Amino acid sequence: MLIPGLVWFVVYKYVPMYGAIIAFKDYDFLGGILSSPWADPWYKHFQQFYDSPYFSQLLVNTLTISFYKLIFGTVPPIIMALMLNECRSSWFRNLIQTLSYMPHFLSWVIIYGVLLSFLSQSSGLLNRLIVDLGGDAIPFLQSTEWFRSILVGSDIWQNAGWGAIIYLAAMTGIDPTLYEAARVDGASRLRMIWHITLPGIRNVIILLLIMRLGYMLDAGFDQIYILYNIQVYSVADIIDTWVFRTGLQQMNYSLASAVGLFKSVIGLILVLGANKIAKKWGEGIW
Repeated sequence: MLIPGLVWFVVYKYVPMYGAIIAFKDYDFLGGILSSPWADPWYKHFQQFYDSPYFSQLLVNTLTISFYKLIFGTVPPIIMALMLNECRSSWFRNLIQTLSYMPHFLSWVIIYGVLLSFLSQSSGLLNRLIVDLGGDAIPFLQSTEWFRSILVGSDIWQNAGWGAIIYLAAMTGIDPTLYEAARVDGASRLRMIWHITLPGIRNVIILLLIMRLGYMLDAGFDQIYILYNIQVYSVADIIDTWVFRTGLQQMNYSLASAVGLFKSVIGLILVLGANKIAKKWGEGIW
C-alpha cells in the first residue's frame, strides 16, 4: 500500500533534486545539464543574487509577509475549529464548515476579481460607501500602507476554514471521559476548552507551525504575482517574484536554481531548529 506514495515521492521529489546542479553551472538550454560548463567560481550565481541591489529589500519583504501570515494565519483556524466543535446544531455546523472551506478551492485570479469589486478605487463597493459618507476613495490595491494587510487578510479568508478541518480532526481524538469528568467537577465550557481541548491539540499546532516554518521564504508567489503592481513593489516584491522576472523571463535558469537552492537550505535549517526547540516540550516531529 505504501508503494504508490513512495514512487510519487521518488519521481517528483527526489529525482528532480538532480536539477539542483544547474545552480553551479552556466546552464545552456540547448546543451542541457551535462553539457553546460561549470560556473567560475562555483558560487557565481549565489553571488549574483547576493550582490543584487534588491537583495535586502526582497529578503525583508519575503520574511515580513511570511511572518505576518504565520502569526495572524495560525490563530483563526484554531478559533474556528473550537467554535465549530462547541456548536451543538449539526446542520448549522455543517453549513458554516462548508462555507468556510469553499474559498480554499478558488484560484487567486477569482479572489483578485472579488477583491477588485470591493476595493477598487473607482468602482469598489467599499470605496463607494466611503465616498457616499463624505470621505475620499482609498487606493487599497495600489497603496503601500494597505497592500500587506490585504495579502494577509485574503490569505486568512481563503485558508482559515480549510485549516480548521485539521484541528477538528485532532479534537475527535480527545478522550470524551475528560470532558465528562470536567462537567462533574463543575467546569465551564471555557475551562474545558482551555484545560482539555487546547492541550489535546497542542501537538498538532506545534507540528503545523514547524512545517510552516520550512516555507518561511515562500511568501505566496501565486497570490502576490496576481495581486501586486509596480506601485507596491517596495513592500510586495519577494524573492520568488524577482526570480520569475530576472531568472525565468530572462531565461537565466542558473540564477533561478541557485535562489531555489538557497531557499531550500534556509527552510531546512528553520525546520531543524524549530523541531529541536519543540523537542524540549516533547512535541518534536522526530
